[in-house]
Amino acid sequence: MLALTRRREEATVILTNPTGNAALDGPAGPGEANGVPAEEEGRDRPQTPAGELRRELLGDDLIDDLIARAGQGGIALTGEGGFLPELIRSVLERGLAAELSDHLGYERGDPAGRGSPNSRNGSTDKTLQSEVGQVPLSTPRDRAGTFEPRLVPKGTRRLAGLDEMIVSLYAGGMTVRDIQAHLARTLGTELSHETIANITDAVLEEVKAWQSRPLDPVWPVIFLDALVVKVNDGAHVVNRAAHIAVGIDTEGIKHVLGIWVQANEGARFWAAVCSQLANRGIKDVLIACCDGLEGLPEAIEATWPFTVVQTCVVHLIRAANRYVSYGDRKAFSAALRKVYTAPDADAAETALLELAEHPLGKKYPAAVAVWQRAWERFIPFLAFPPQIRKVIYTTNTIESLNYQLRKIIKNHGHFPSDDAVVKLLWLAIHDVEDKRARQRAKEASLPKNKRHAPGRLVEGAPTDGWKAALNHLELLYPDRLAGHIN
Repeated sequence: MLALTRRREEATVILTNPTGNAALDGPAGPGEANGVPAEEEGRDRPQTPAGELRRELLGDDLIDDLIARAGQGGIALTGEGGFLPELIRSVLERGLAAELSDHLGYERGDPAGRGSPNSRNGSTDKTLQSEVGQVPLSTPRDRAGTFEPRLVPKGTRRLAGLDEMIVSLYAGGMTVRDIQAHLARTLGTELSHETIANITDAVLEEVKAWQSRPLDPVWPVIFLDALVVKVNDGAHVVNRAAHIAVGIDTEGIKHVLGIWVQANEGARFWAAVCSQLANRGIKDVLIACCDGLEGLPEAIEATWPFTVVQTCVVHLIRAANRYVSYGDRKAFSAALRKVYTAPDADAAETALLELAEHPLGKKYPAAVAVWQRAWERFIPFLAFPPQIRKVIYTTNTIESLNYQLRKIIKNHGHFPSDDAVVKLLWLAIHDVEDKRARQRAKEASLPKNKRHAPGRLVEGAPTDGWKAALNHLELLYPDRLAGHIN
């Protein structure tokens, strides 16, 4: 019995990563890989339990020989007729046979099974989809129909790992049909459009849990920005705004608080968003930085009456420059600088009046009007000291994230629903952060001056100059921050 259990566990461990980097966790082949001798690469790789088991059962020399012989025989490693699908089939079938023997209480051909109330009853053939191609499999049956395999449960049509691959491809910007063609071309795995869509939809529950997770009671700064997406609305494709909120907590760490697709008028939509954030635990926000979104300031002030709603300065500069010819933008921006770097609101108003009377102001009155219309939402910025101004000067925190997301949205064209938009954006954020984390992990052993991997994009990223800003925030809002700073 112990031997059978051990065989089943070994099969399970081997299948934890069936691709094994195309070499079952061993070297890529004789000689060098990526300029590193194979034996040195093996020593540098962390010793995982699966890797140790592989080395115990299959030495590197044997792996090299298998790959060489497969190559000489014209046998591919993956895909239809490939070596790895055949190896996985053999391991799975032996593991399933061991499970059935364990279930029946005797090995095949063992006299102890004579007269047993249950016995073997042939097998059922099916095809599993995997990361390395299609795996034909014969699943053994018992006469009583009580055998429930654990290695490959009944109804399973895909091996662990393929779903993760599909979700990763989707998060990286590939459409469902792109993924379908990619799997067929590279792995010989045929999955329907509906199956792939269902696999990606499986994360929706996780997205909903993330979107409703509890939040800290006090947030010093929250940024809100939007990007445009195309969504099916009946027989038409319409433009909608997908809004992303990023908050800076009392430790100066950034977090994505939520994603919302605006499907109705501004005031009602923002009231619902603010109510949701309040219901998730946010009792106070010191400063909300946004881009003149209609209905948002009123919704924020209705939910958190003492919040300062601040228009993003960089957005105002860009909005004004849309009316200025390229040749005049440098001079116009230099004149605007006197407005948003002024020591107080009076000095800023004087600088804006001077700009309006300046030849550039008279040439581009619409650009000056952008600042005049946003004046009441801009001047709160001037009441803060430079240390806080540096933090709230721009919503670049979100804009850098949106830049990455726009590239992915562009590939998808339009979306079938609002939920599909939120799902993709959530997956894309995780995908970007995961890629950056892997890059940092690769360089972890290098000296700091030789590390070039990017830091966190948003989620978990520290805020530059936060300690200095926090000191001034405590002076301005001592009662509201009391008890919320570790």
